[in-house]
Amino acid sequence: MEKSSEIEFTPAIVGFLCNWCTYAAADLAGSSKLELPPSFTVIRVMCSSRIDHNLLLSTFFKGADGILVAGCHPGDCHYGEGNYYARRRFALLKKVMETLDLAPDRLQLSWVSAAEGKRYAEVVNEFTKKITELGPNPIKNSTRF
Repeated sequence: MEKSSEIEFTPAIVGFLCNWCTYAAADLAGSSKLELPPSFTVIRVMCSSRIDHNLLLSTFFKGADGILVAGCHPGDCHYGEGNYYARRRFALLKKVMETLDLAPDRLQLSWVSAAEGKRYAEVVNEFTKKITELGPNPIKNSTRF
């Protein structure tokens, strides 16, 4: 039996999930035994608007191949307008990523409510597939700064 010279790439993906909606959807997906990639790491945050852009950038520099930020649907935020702030920050961060020669597709913002366990699984699996196609993070452990 011949060994393959290529090592299969398994992306390291971090998900920052809103406590009130998307984290509950992740719990529902798990209790429903929906298939989720084991390389997806979940970090629960109180609101998608509380995620600082520096945290996301440093997550890329520390080795994440992709980041998913997920929260309540617009208009359904537990804190009123939090997800609108997140959406605005997210658009600016995509521009910063372009200047760092980091594919903006490595960062995704999604809206998933607590009752959407199946949708959560679909979003995570599709994002994992996209990151796998993009390959390893080119700025991982970079010393450009």
